[in-house]
Amino acid sequence: MRVLVVGAGGVGAAVAAVAKRRDVFERIVFADVDAGRAQAVVDREGDPRFAAVALDASDAGQIADLVRAERVDAILNAVDPRFNPPIFAAAFDAGCTYLDMAMTLSNAETGEKLGDAQFAQEEQWRERGLLALVGIGVEPGLSDVFARYAADELFAEIDLVGIRDGADLVVDGYDFAPTFSIWTTIEECLNPPVIWERERGWFTTEPFSEPETFHFPEGIGPVECVNVEHEEVLLIPRWVDCRRVDFKYGLGEEFIEVLRTLHKLGLDSTKPVRVRGVEVAPRDVVAAALPDPATLGDKMRGKTCAGTFVTGTGKDGKPRATYLYHVLDNEHSMREWGHQAVVLQTALNPVVALELIASGVWSGVGVLGPEAFPPRPFLELLADYGAPHGIDER
Repeated sequence: MRVLVVGAGGVGAAVAAVAKRRDVFERIVFADVDAGRAQAVVDREGDPRFAAVALDASDAGQIADLVRAERVDAILNAVDPRFNPPIFAAAFDAGCTYLDMAMTLSNAETGEKLGDAQFAQEEQWRERGLLALVGIGVEPGLSDVFARYAADELFAEIDLVGIRDGADLVVDGYDFAPTFSIWTTIEECLNPPVIWERERGWFTTEPFSEPETFHFPEGIGPVECVNVEHEEVLLIPRWVDCRRVDFKYGLGEEFIEVLRTLHKLGLDSTKPVRVRGVEVAPRDVVAAALPDPATLGDKMRGKTCAGTFVTGTGKDGKPRATYLYHVLDNEHSMREWGHQAVVLQTALNPVVALELIASGVWSGVGVLGPEAFPPRPFLELLADYGAPHGIDER
C-alpha cells in the first residue's frame, strides 16, 4: 500500500514509528507545510520506504496532484480537523481512500454537527466506489471499535454506550502543559457537548455538564469526567443499536478553569485579530505559547486510558456492565516507540486500519465510521502490534 500522511506533527511522527514495523506499506510520503518537520520524521526513522515533501493542507488541488504523482492508495489526514474539507475533497478528486482521526467541525450557529459535511457527501463517495473512513484515531476510533465489539460479542441489548477517557499523567516542569493538541482540545471542550438518545436523537447540553466519578483500571483510579463534544456520539448510533451514547472526559478542575478563562478572554477564538499590523487568531497564539505536546514525552509520567463503558443485557440474559479499554503507560511508550503515550495511542489505530484495508479484511464504500467494520480483526491486529486492549467487568 502507498500512503500519503498529511501532517508531520506529534501524531504524524508517531504514525511513522508504528508503520516502520509493518511490511504491508510499500511507500509512505509524509507531507507538512513545514518541509523540515516532515524531513525530520523521515530522517528519524531511517526507512527507505519513507519520503518527505512540503504541502499546504488547505490546497485541495496541490494535495490531489501529489496523490496522483505518488500513485497513492490512501490519504491519512493527521492535521487539525479545520483542514478536513480540502483533504477530503482531494481524496475524492484523486480517487483514493481517505482516513482521518477527527471529523469536520461543528457550527453551533448553523446547527451543523461534527461530521455533517462529510456524511452529506456519502452518496457521491458510494457512487464512485470510494471509501472514506472517518474518525479512526483512538477516540474516536478504537472507542467505536469497542462499541461494535460489545454489540456483536457481549450484549443482547445495550442501554448505554459511554466513552470514558481518563489519565493520571503528570508533566514535570510545567504548571500547565496539555498532552494533546490544545487547538483541538479547546474545540471539543468548549463547544456544546452532544448526546444521543433513542427517543430524542442528537441534542446538546452545557460544556462540562453531568460530572461523574469514573474508576479507571490499571492503577489510574477515580477521575471526575464531564460531557464534551466528541465524534463517537455522532458515529455510534448510525451502526450500533442502543438507547444512549455520550462522551465524558476526565479533564480535572484546573484544566477546566483554564479553558473557561481562555473563553472569557476570547482566547479560544479562531477569528483573526489585528495585532501591530499582523492578523492572527487568538487560539493559534495560545497553541504557539504552550509547549508542543510531541516534545513532552521525557517529562511525562503516568498512564492514559481510552475506553467504552457499555451497560445493558448480556448474551446470557443477565444485566451486564463492561468497560472495554486501552491503557498506555508513558514510560513504556517512550521506551518501546520513542513517542509519548497520548500521541502514540492515537497513531496506532489508523495504521492498524490501513493494514486491514490493504489486506482486504476491511472493505467498503461511502463515508463510514469504524463501527461499520468487523471489530475482532482490528483488536487482534492491535494486539499483534504489541498494544492489546483490556476488558473490565463491573
